[in-house]
Amino acid sequence: MRGRYSVSSQATAVADLEHSSPAVRHPRSGATIITAILLAGLTLAGCAMMPEERQSFSQPATAGLAITRDQLVGRWGIASFHDEKDRKRTEAQARAGCSQPYVITKGPTNGVMMHVADDPNLYELALKRGPDGKTYIGFEAPAGHPQDREVLSFNGDLLVMRFVDPDANRRYGTFIFARCSG
Repeated sequence: MRGRYSVSSQATAVADLEHSSPAVRHPRSGATIITAILLAGLTLAGCAMMPEERQSFSQPATAGLAITRDQLVGRWGIASFHDEKDRKRTEAQARAGCSQPYVITKGPTNGVMMHVADDPNLYELALKRGPDGKTYIGFEAPAGHPQDREVLSFNGDLLVMRFVDPDANRRYGTFIFARCSG
C-alpha cells in the first residue's frame, strides 16, 4: 500500500535504505521518506498550536448574565457541602476561609483565572449563558459542558456553584464562595 507507512515502518525503511547498495535504492525513496517524516512532524507540531485549540476569550460575556467577570475578581473563602441541611454551616466555614483566601483574577482576555476539577493549574474560564437561561463558568465550549460549573446563586457576597459533571459534583459537592473583606 503505497503512501501508508507508520512512523516505525518509515524509520525501518530509512535504516534499510542506508545499509543497502546504491544499485538497489530507488532514486527518490530515501529522500521521499525523510521528507514525509519531516512534513508529518511539522504538521503535528502545527496542529498543537492551532488557534482552534486555544480559543480566544475576546468575545464579551453573553448579554443578560446575572454575573460579570469583574464581580468574580477578588479574594474568596471557599467551602463545600453535599447535603442542603449543611448549607448555613458551610457558609460560615467559607467566611472563615478568608484567612487563606482563594484569589480569582482577570484572565488575559475576557475570562477569569480559576482551577478546574482534578487539576492544580489555573485556567482562563469564561462566563456563559446556556439555552436554559442558566449561568455557567468554564472553558470555551457550549454552556453546560461537563467541565463547567453551574452558578446556582450569586448576591455579590456569596457565590454558590456546582460542577455539571455528576462524578465531579459527587466528589466535590456544592461550592460556596464567600467574598473576603478588604
